[in-house]
Amino acid sequence: MKTILIINGHPDKESFCHSIAEQYEAGASLTGATVNTLNLIAEEFSPVLKYGYRKRTELEPFLQQAQKLIKEADHLVFVYPTWWGGPPALLKGFLDRVFLPGFAFKYRPNSVWWDKLLTQKSARIITTMDTPAWYYKLLYGNAGVKMIKNNTLNFCGISPVKTTYLAVIKDSSADQRNKWLKEIYTLGRNLK
Repeated sequence: MKTILIINGHPDKESFCHSIAEQYEAGASLTGATVNTLNLIAEEFSPVLKYGYRKRTELEPFLQQAQKLIKEADHLVFVYPTWWGGPPALLKGFLDRVFLPGFAFKYRPNSVWWDKLLTQKSARIITTMDTPAWYYKLLYGNAGVKMIKNNTLNFCGISPVKTTYLAVIKDSSADQRNKWLKEIYTLGRNLK
């Protein structure tokens, strides 16, 4: 049976992203999978990687638990809004603090290469935005999604990584949002 970890990176507990995470969880739970959800805003941790990789910053208990859940998961689901072309600072800080050398990857001595330590996992990015997805991809080069997909998840061995864009949120009707939530529920139900 699969183990799923949902990471909600929206800093507002009443956001549409919260509903998205709940719907994915509801669908995935019906499959018999083990489903865990991390709502980052509800947790206590500093999102600042204070010294970079020069000096170790001790992980708060929540981040230690997050690493454990990531290691155990077969499939990771990231839910967040796209703001200024990328993820919110809360999610970016979480990635900086959790996906560390020795946990997510390991540099090889005297080499430009590295070992990927989070292999045999897949992921889905679900992002909301106020820009049409085609416009975001064409004009901005899909920068924020590429940062998470390629520069973080693939870098650490997580593959494949699929993306779901929900846009345009600011002009969406209640009917459109309900349609999106049903689509997300189905993704969860199909463990995709």
